[in-house]
Amino acid sequence: MSEWVATVAGELRLDEVLDSAALVDLVLDLTSDVAHGVSRPGAPVTAFLVGVAAGRAADPAAAARDYAQKISHLAQTWGSDAAAPT
Repeated sequence: MSEWVATVAGELRLDEVLDSAALVDLVLDLTSDVAHGVSRPGAPVTAFLVGVAAGRAADPAAAARDYAQKISHLAQTWGSDAAAPT
């Protein structure tokens, strides 16, 4: 999979901006949390939304890490009182 991700990053001209090895772990962890805590179909959609939001940030790589952590926590607590909006 690392060769595929590196190739896609190159095609999208992201290879100089993102560490593809760290990216894979980040996305797999995020989608696992969403798939198990919320719904399987929600996992790829969530990853897309995090990517769009991160792409709008001044530092997309840092934003992706921050957003993934925030959304993973939300997914892990989904359905509990801890996930209720404040």
